[in-house]
Amino acid sequence: MSPLRGDVLVTGFVLAVPVLALGLRGELSAEEVVTRLLWCLAAGWAAVTVLRFASTPRGPVVPARPAAEPAAGPPVDPPAADDVPAP
Repeated sequence: MSPLRGDVLVTGFVLAVPVLALGLRGELSAEEVVTRLLWCLAAGWAAVTVLRFASTPRGPVVPARPAAEPAAGPPVDPPAADDVPAP
């Protein structure tokens, strides 16, 4: 996943708003602002990656293989209708 996709950039910008505000107020130097902006971009990329992973639906459930055939023995015939005793 590219770190320069739109959703990553928007998330990084939202995370960078406080950093930019501190830079405009003069509490952070330009070097600190640039360094922290890169961290905001990395945090935005991580947040989008986690959200995409969590929101991706699972694939179809593959049924288990059927059980193996039972061991071959003498064939068993079903009882005929006249073999069943009357109640």
